[in-house]
Amino acid sequence: MIDDAGTQLGIMTPFEALKIARERNLDLVEVSPTAQPPVCRIMDFGKYQYQQEKREREAKKHQHQITVKEVKFRINVDDHDYETKKNHVLRFLGEGDKVKATIFFRGREMTRQGLGRGILERLINDIGEKGVVEFRPRQEGNTLHLILAPPKAQPVGKGPKPPKPQAPPAAPQGPVQ
Repeated sequence: MIDDAGTQLGIMTPFEALKIARERNLDLVEVSPTAQPPVCRIMDFGKYQYQQEKREREAKKHQHQITVKEVKFRINVDDHDYETKKNHVLRFLGEGDKVKATIFFRGREMTRQGLGRGILERLINDIGEKGVVEFRPRQEGNTLHLILAPPKAQPVGKGPKPPKPQAPPAAPQGPVQ
């Protein structure tokens, strides 16, 4: 038995523990039912639940939800359209979202799957270090898709250190003749 101040009251019957809790206008909560003997605590259970919810809400504030944005290409995409969609991909990756690049083949386009793979490989090469390929181009039915993720951010203090500025050469120390 543990009281509301955190001090141990020792082993007692449930009736005695409940009596002490009611005297203090608090609740008797079983903390560890599997222990021998079971451990109970005197506390304000409503206040405890409120604090737990408050901690969970605070933890959710600091979480970042990663969403998957989709960009659709065609095998006969024009250069300007390709550049626009590539810029969308770069913007999404910069915002921290994953990107799914999709090429949908219709009818006879299924015979030209090499063109679709070429477009996705070109996208991978153009993005370079700004994105990480999570799934290589993969064919599923009549769609070819690839998933890109933002690059892993380096932890603070890690990574390459800036070079130290070098001191100018020291003047000679002896008598000058």
